[in-house]
Amino acid sequence: MSLSISIIQTSLLWEDKEGNLAQFQRKIEGINAETDLIILPEMFTTGFSMKPEFFAEKMSGETLEWMQEMARFSNAAISGSVIINENGNNVNRFLFVKPDGQYQYYDKRHLFAMAGENKSYTQGKKNELIEYKGWRIRPQICYDLRFPVWSRNTEEYDLLIYVANWPERRVVHWKTLLQARAIENQAFVAGVNRIGLDGNNYNYSGDSAIYDPLGEKISKTNPNEESVETILISKEFIQEIRKSLPFLTDKDKFDIK
Repeated sequence: MSLSISIIQTSLLWEDKEGNLAQFQRKIEGINAETDLIILPEMFTTGFSMKPEFFAEKMSGETLEWMQEMARFSNAAISGSVIINENGNNVNRFLFVKPDGQYQYYDKRHLFAMAGENKSYTQGKKNELIEYKGWRIRPQICYDLRFPVWSRNTEEYDLLIYVANWPERRVVHWKTLLQARAIENQAFVAGVNRIGLDGNNYNYSGDSAIYDPLGEKISKTNPNEESVETILISKEFIQEIRKSLPFLTDKDKFDIK
């Protein structure tokens, strides 16, 4: 069983929702290969903004409707994170929208205090597991990457997704930790990061990538370049690796509070 993934690496227009939706629509409409899942970066409508009071949307807002439209158009799931206000709380929410318009979401657990994210947003409380086309998918957001217990493969997921605004100055950490998460969880890992300067003058190199369960990089996206890359991944390969190297059977048991 295979899954075709398209990763979109691009610069983001600072706090410009309409401009960002327009550029992503052009890129999605330009995907030539048949694909099952399209992944956009973290906060893809605004960049990593700490002004949710100006940019947060309700779940009934324009961005979710746009994602549903794009998913129908491409006959592929669309995923990425946006700023959402719900029950008076602002959250950094990963949305996974299927071609039939149904969706699931995950709220970012680990908020980046160095940028004040913990003061502007409410922490997510639980992990999520998404079932799609026979694949079990775990969504995560940026800073979550540094906390391996949170992503530990206790539910036999097949694909771990990280969407990010991860600055170039710490890109070695990004690449190393993506590879580590793939190896330790014996799963495919897709990391999608933005490029270019943001409104705080931080630069992002992208370095978006897909790693296989052995930690081998199987994508070819170049840093600092606008690109859309489509990669086919195999569930049979996961099963083969877990059978020949049954490391997950020795994993520790733990509870997260």
